[in-house]
Amino acid sequence: MKKQLAIVLAALFFLGTAAGCQNEDSAEISSISDTTQTSADSTDAALSQTDAEMFTDRDYETDYDESNCVQIQLNGSSATASSDSVEISGTTVTITEEATYLISGTLDDGMIVVDAPDTAKLQLVFDGVEINNETSAPLYILEGDKVFLTLAEGSENTLSNGGAFTAIDDNNIDGAIFSKQDLTINGSGSLTVTSPAGHGIVCKDDLVITGGTYLVTSASHGLDANDSVRITGETTITLDTGKDGIHAENSDDTSLGFIYVSNGSLEIEAEGDGVSAGAYLQIENGAFQITAGGGSANGSHESSETWGGFGGGRPGQLAAETTTDDSSTSMKGMKATGELLIADGSFTIDSADDAVHSNASITVNGGAFEIASGDDAFHGDENLTVTVGTIEITESYEGLEAQHVEIQDGDITLVASDDGLNAAGGVDSSGTTGGRDGMFGGGPGGDPGGMSSSSDGSVTISGGTLSITASGDGIDANGTLTISGGYTVVTGPTQGDTATLDYDVSAVITGGTFIGTGASGMAQTFSGAEQGIISLSAGNQSAGTAVTLTDQNGNTLMSYTPELSFQVVIFSSPDLVSGETYTITIGSSSKEIQAG
Repeated sequence: MKKQLAIVLAALFFLGTAAGCQNEDSAEISSISDTTQTSADSTDAALSQTDAEMFTDRDYETDYDESNCVQIQLNGSSATASSDSVEISGTTVTITEEATYLISGTLDDGMIVVDAPDTAKLQLVFDGVEINNETSAPLYILEGDKVFLTLAEGSENTLSNGGAFTAIDDNNIDGAIFSKQDLTINGSGSLTVTSPAGHGIVCKDDLVITGGTYLVTSASHGLDANDSVRITGETTITLDTGKDGIHAENSDDTSLGFIYVSNGSLEIEAEGDGVSAGAYLQIENGAFQITAGGGSANGSHESSETWGGFGGGRPGQLAAETTTDDSSTSMKGMKATGELLIADGSFTIDSADDAVHSNASITVNGGAFEIASGDDAFHGDENLTVTVGTIEITESYEGLEAQHVEIQDGDITLVASDDGLNAAGGVDSSGTTGGRDGMFGGGPGGDPGGMSSSSDGSVTISGGTLSITASGDGIDANGTLTISGGYTVVTGPTQGDTATLDYDVSAVITGGTFIGTGASGMAQTFSGAEQGIISLSAGNQSAGTAVTLTDQNGNTLMSYTPELSFQVVIFSSPDLVSGETYTITIGSSSKEIQAG
């Protein structure tokens, strides 16, 4: 919500015929009285899991003594085994006891079934295995305490379903690998999984991957687990899926259904979410390349330039609003119902919906991000905290959005068709319905789709380098804005009911450098400061017009060339002293101005 401001901080930049200046308008930027800061403290994601807690020593164990293994040879339409612990009926091979099984060969239409005592820990070694099952899972783990599937060094292994799943017992087998028990896959070989009628790899307990190369193509989820998916080690995973790439969810216990990744290379192309956790999502490291929902080109939003009737439509209506083909399908890059923590890694995400999303809070403690999103780049319903990292957002509806947005450090560059930073409370549904902050077109108390714009949000910037290019508000606090450090540049909107800064309660700067340009129609400046502020109306200036501020000794305090046209300039830094006179130059025209 914008406020009309009362006290003039700076007069109109003078009319002139000098190069670089165009026709002036009559807009002024004014101040408001100081307001007590009420921003809520952001809360870090309460995640502290480690590899030691997530993986056992045996999860990494790939050694086996071939002379002590039970040998299973697959022979197309038959199989042989060296032990009575293996029962063979046609092309169905059933393993019934704890041991290490070395398996090789081909089954044309068959399956391996593990049906051992519930205390048994078994190791299956795949060394050149190729199994197709036309109507069920090539590998079905029915009973046992835990199964370790080792991909032998240098081996190439293939499991495929023929396009249908027909029930063979009370379990709903719907994956090319289907495990009712804990499953660990390791080794240094490769595994190709093809499932044209269901999931790729399904585990009803914990799915652990500590090594190997994987290519999974599936009509539904690529990796699907009830309790958890855990990935580490020298692991390369490529997923091409009709639903989520990696999916963990437990409908009976909301503390389960989590995903933990501490290493590996993951390339995911998913029609649904790239990574989806029903509980929390923790990433300690890894290289991620994710395309979700066909990428940002399939996003549902247009530019803010059409809001407020400027595009000829009703207020709040996007002039050419589009939606995804199936609005009920989530198409996010990485999503968690609970907390989401990223400690390090590299992330290239192109998503139709949010690139990084949590229904709770997000904490970014490191990593390098390249993001193009059809909706928000980062969205947390509660808190979004960035402590360090490099974030480049080339396309988004809103760049960073949460009820409380806190930037402590890092290097952030973002482009947004709506707000660059948006602090607003409530649950985000903007990915399917559009709307601006839930206010336009919603009527009194209505929320047509965005987050609620009540005044209890906060944006806090204490460090880092932040460059915002936004067609909506540069920073929309919907509550309070506090800047105490860092270097923030906002190249703001050029028209409409948008502004460089937008806040409901207060905007206070006590440290750091802020440079902002934008439109004048609903302009606000800081409400309080412990350092000097210059806020002025500059007339109608074209993109590429240089702005320079010098002190009385000729020292340059600010030099900036906005890439968008602008009508206002806001500047504050620790070098700026309230009450002192400075010279501002816009294009080739100069004027003395006193800092507020």
